[in-house]
Amino acid sequence: MSESKAMILGAAGTRLGADEAAFYRDERPWGFILFARNIAEADQVRDLAAAMRESVGRPDAPIFVDQEGGRVQRLRPPLAPDYPPAAALGGLCGRDKAAGLRAAWLMSRLHAFDLARLDLSVDCLPVLDVPVPGAHDVIGKRAYCGAPEVVAALGRAAADGLLAGGVLPVMKHIPGHGRAGADSHHALPRVEAPLEELRARDFVPFKALCDLPMAMTAHVVYTAVDPDNPSTTSARVIADIIRGEIGFDGLLMSDDVSMNALSGDYGARAQAILAAGCDVVLHCNGVMDEMQAVAQRTPELTGKAKARADAALGMLGRRDDTDEAAARAEFASLFEAAA
Repeated sequence: MSESKAMILGAAGTRLGADEAAFYRDERPWGFILFARNIAEADQVRDLAAAMRESVGRPDAPIFVDQEGGRVQRLRPPLAPDYPPAAALGGLCGRDKAAGLRAAWLMSRLHAFDLARLDLSVDCLPVLDVPVPGAHDVIGKRAYCGAPEVVAALGRAAADGLLAGGVLPVMKHIPGHGRAGADSHHALPRVEAPLEELRARDFVPFKALCDLPMAMTAHVVYTAVDPDNPSTTSARVIADIIRGEIGFDGLLMSDDVSMNALSGDYGARAQAILAAGCDVVLHCNGVMDEMQAVAQRTPELTGKAKARADAALGMLGRRDDTDEAAARAEFASLFEAAA
């Protein structure tokens, strides 16, 4: 069987078109990602997941989704309840640390129940960004709070909850998006903070969770490290900060290559991401000509990057014996008690 290419791709709708299935079969993405446009009802999501995996001939091909809670939640009722944003967990933790940490674990364990039912395997969570006053609200309530050590503790609980349910976590947005003054979906944020300040605040949660299997980059320029390139395409940020100071040696995936923070055509963006040291390129919107351009410049997943990918997939499916109904009742009770 031929190897996968170092990319994660989206799809246009709720079912694969013949052109999409043929493209995936020929180009062999390592994984896939779903958004709200891909999700209608339970059997449809399971069928789509199965078709994606069948197209690449890999039953374990990972399928990602952004299921954070709050405004970033692709699965909605009746497929999954509406969950509170990370900031609500941070607020609870500020009032009662044990309750906040337990709620973070439980919410992720419940996410894992929701994803596993639909045959989805990876949740792009936890968000470890540490916000600062005046930053753009693209992160906002997606962040737990402004205290790095608390963010790290809640992020650890969230990651552990996903893993307990057999779902892989992806910490984001390494090495930190919390102080960005622009939305990287639309523009390139530049962070002017000195390196010592970044070390004391922004990098702290990622360093604490550097043993997690996967991380997603931030499309942010850190002028103290590399004034010319966002971290996603900065060999200096990836080698010196992410791999070096932070010590992360798991699978490093880019944030979405189609976001306007990046420049150049899609093929050039993909090439720059991989040349900088990312293991995998992420393309989300399912637009065929963009995916074709990415695929043309994306090589097979080999060497250390493949070893990291294999190690991540090796953690899939190890589920504990948590009772779902009891977990949902306990999660609700923690917020009722706080209120």
